[in-house]
Amino acid sequence: MATASEAGLKYSHLRTVNGDPARLSPKVRAFVEESAALCQPDKIHICDGSDAENNELLATQQRQGTIIPLPKYDNCWLARTNPADVARVESKTFICTERREETVPTPKAGVTGTLGNWMPPQEYEKAISQRFPGCMKGRTMYVVPFSMGPVGSPLSKIGVEITDSPYVVASMRIMTRMGSNVMEQLYDGDEFVRCLHSVGTPASGVVDMPSWPCDPERTIILHKPALNEIVSYGSGYGGNSLLEKTLM
Repeated sequence: MATASEAGLKYSHLRTVNGDPARLSPKVRAFVEESAALCQPDKIHICDGSDAENNELLATQQRQGTIIPLPKYDNCWLARTNPADVARVESKTFICTERREETVPTPKAGVTGTLGNWMPPQEYEKAISQRFPGCMKGRTMYVVPFSMGPVGSPLSKIGVEITDSPYVVASMRIMTRMGSNVMEQLYDGDEFVRCLHSVGTPASGVVDMPSWPCDPERTIILHKPALNEIVSYGSGYGGNSLLEKTLM
């Protein structure tokens, strides 16, 4: 992905509406700077996982029409997706390695393989450059530190997901250990999975359903094991956007 220096955008020029950039570890800060330079959000929100933050996210989604409360139960919500935004399909999911045989089995001559999709590094970079530049304009970029498993356990997987979807942030809080305690562990130098997600903006610039923005025509999910990196574009659907699911 393009670096912050290549794009000429510095982190300090962006408005941070929650959290302190100075408390990010060097590796996390570099990831945030790089992603901000590429996606060009209006502002940045470093998530802390608090009740106050979650209440704000729910209120934001209500204003946007993304969710509506169901009165029968407390804290119960209905989210209506764009009908074109569907669960992950194999044809849009790729693993990037230097050699194809590192990713998928090599079928016999004349046989079409169906066990996974491989993408070479140059195509991986091309797929990102065709979709992500400026995709978060007018939106908030959320920085979501999460742990799959107890924070501090040697068996847990830690990641940072960057997303422009408040729905994703609220869902990550339910499905993972998410918040400041994870970020504090990262400050001690722990490695983490880099997860970049955007609901996307159609090439036409027209969002058909403002309450559920997406770009289904160009949806893609990419994995690059060598860099411990997961990239997802174009979908807000949980299986495509909650990138901790790929670590399970």
